[in-house]
Amino acid sequence: MTEGGAAGSSHGGIGPAGTDSVSRRPRPLFAAAAIGFAAAFLLCGYEFVRSTSNTLFTEAYGADRLADVMALVPPGVLLALYLYGRLLSWLGPRRTLLATTLGSGLGIAACYLAIAEGSKAATSVLFVWREAYIVLLIEQYWSFLNSTFGTATAKKLNGPVCGVASLGAVLGGWSLGVLSRPPGPEEIPLFSRPEEMLLFGAALCLPAALASELAYRRCGEPAREADAGPHQSGDLGLGLFRTQRILIFILLAIVATQVLSTVLDLGFQKTLKESIPAPQARNAYSGNFYARLNMAAACGQFILAPVLLRWLPLGAVHVALPFLNIAACTWLFSAPSLASAGGAYMVFKSVDYSLFRAAKEVLYIPFSFDVRYRAKEIIDVFGYRFGKGGTSLLITLLQGGKVGRIVLSPIVVFSTSVYALIAICAAGVWLAMIVPALWGYARLTKKE
Repeated sequence: MTEGGAAGSSHGGIGPAGTDSVSRRPRPLFAAAAIGFAAAFLLCGYEFVRSTSNTLFTEAYGADRLADVMALVPPGVLLALYLYGRLLSWLGPRRTLLATTLGSGLGIAACYLAIAEGSKAATSVLFVWREAYIVLLIEQYWSFLNSTFGTATAKKLNGPVCGVASLGAVLGGWSLGVLSRPPGPEEIPLFSRPEEMLLFGAALCLPAALASELAYRRCGEPAREADAGPHQSGDLGLGLFRTQRILIFILLAIVATQVLSTVLDLGFQKTLKESIPAPQARNAYSGNFYARLNMAAACGQFILAPVLLRWLPLGAVHVALPFLNIAACTWLFSAPSLASAGGAYMVFKSVDYSLFRAAKEVLYIPFSFDVRYRAKEIIDVFGYRFGKGGTSLLITLLQGGKVGRIVLSPIVVFSTSVYALIAICAAGVWLAMIVPALWGYARLTKKE
């Protein structure tokens, strides 16, 4: 497959997969800059939505119900993916990204209005919405970049693209911490209610839409290859998993990383609420925590990712990351506290946003348009959220409580140490799945 075929629009391509045309070099650079800024605006707004939605939900239902609402995420994401697949077939990649970005902002604004009117249920809707919209938009950015970059360019630019995006996330987390800080005794609060932070998340979808639209207009809209035939795999691309077995291993590796992410997140949120009971103070701490997390990720994106991906084999980077997380989770298991819970969660998230993201996207470059725009969304949207939601549902069943009209007896008490032990096992599965995925990638690139 050539990238000229993948980007089969009137703008032409940039050369075969794995290579880069010198005459076309400014185009990948523009694509990297435009998408980096789009992601920066989007993630800046997401920081307002993420921490605020956590605060609003835990205030409405309690921290112990977080696993319940996470279990609702997979059905919500499946619906979003179905609508995305239909839009992609109908509108094409450029218009689909524009429509889903603007629609995401409208959805956040609608949740704000409902919560401001006193709706507790809207906090659950907001939680599911935030889990679906962010991955769906981010993965569309990467589908575009994977259709524009060659392998050599991707190893150089994937990290910096993540870095520019993380600068927006750092600014969003820092701004949330400042704006949510409780006022002094003689100060008048500018924002007195946490839900008002959601308006920033909705508004920042507009510049994100503009930046991504500029990227498509300048660099061209990728199209299906001329010899690809009809959509035999459907709008979602499920049939591609039968013909490309490597996709199954990538999917399972992603699910394992999200089991790891979920238990670390639940452990951190549980410890955070126990340590800082006041909601405004907790929201400020959360905003500052995510700002530090994203700053660590930015260092990995601008420095570690370009250097390591250039000088180390791709497989070595992929294999090292699960081992790093096993070490961090072992620390949490042996000494549970707010510091170790936050530290283990920060280690996972910072490498997930930098090294793992940059290295993972390289795996998609040799594939066809349908894999990059359809199967990839199944893997990186549904796989991410199914791993998170499925884990949360299982935890809900095991820790007991009421599911519908059924009252369940507790089977396991989920302390921070138990969460850490599950995280260690999940990192082991991640390692076991990424190895055969790397073997498949090596065979695929040798055929070219």
